[in-house]
Amino acid sequence: MSNNIAGKVIVITGASSGLGESTARHLAKLGASVVLGARRTDRLDAIVKGIKADGGTALAETVDVTVRSQVEALVQKVIATYGRIDVLVNNAGIMPIAPLAALKVDEWDRMIDLNIKGVLYGIAAALPYMQKQKSGHIINIASVFGIKVFAPGGTVYCATKAAVRTLTEGLRMEIHADKIRTTIIDPGAVDSELKDDTSDEASSKVVKELYKTLAIPADSIARAIAYAIEQPEDVDINEIVVRPTAQDF
Repeated sequence: MSNNIAGKVIVITGASSGLGESTARHLAKLGASVVLGARRTDRLDAIVKGIKADGGTALAETVDVTVRSQVEALVQKVIATYGRIDVLVNNAGIMPIAPLAALKVDEWDRMIDLNIKGVLYGIAAALPYMQKQKSGHIINIASVFGIKVFAPGGTVYCATKAAVRTLTEGLRMEIHADKIRTTIIDPGAVDSELKDDTSDEASSKVVKELYKTLAIPADSIARAIAYAIEQPEDVDINEIVVRPTAQDF
């Protein structure tokens, strides 16, 4: 294979289901060595077993991206095993939807910890190795709701994903001279566990109905990620927005 994916070491967080799982399976089929990170060890092990059964190369590591030491341990395991890290896909995230007046402050904290700080911890762990290599690619999963505010209900989630877009663009400006690429992926309604995160009853009903009507398969995002990675090293796809055709927002 000469697709600029084969042989690359690719780390994916939130890889136990949905977008992360689909991306791991897809990139493994294209010849990458994929490292799956998530909290659910049993799910990770099952996915890795399936990838290996299909002839792919995969490794699982249990990690909670809200704990910086665990993210560092994940990347160090990758370096110890493969000697390099070519791509980091910061995919882990949650989307509890509720009006601000519902005061779901614990959910706000969790979103900030996972959707923003988890991305930063991934960058902090991987960037020094990529700078040393003078190569690498950091792909951050944002959202169409990082571009357009969905309210009432999505205000805090939108804020976290807008932060991911801003962080990624700033990162691009800081590290492009090191020949490190950055990509923002902005999914619309994609079939994943995001739709199950909402504890507010009325909001949950709206979200699930929306996804039932619109959602496209998770491998739609896997293909977009592969497209960004497979470009020649002097080409950086900075942002990709992937919506269902029927989604108007």
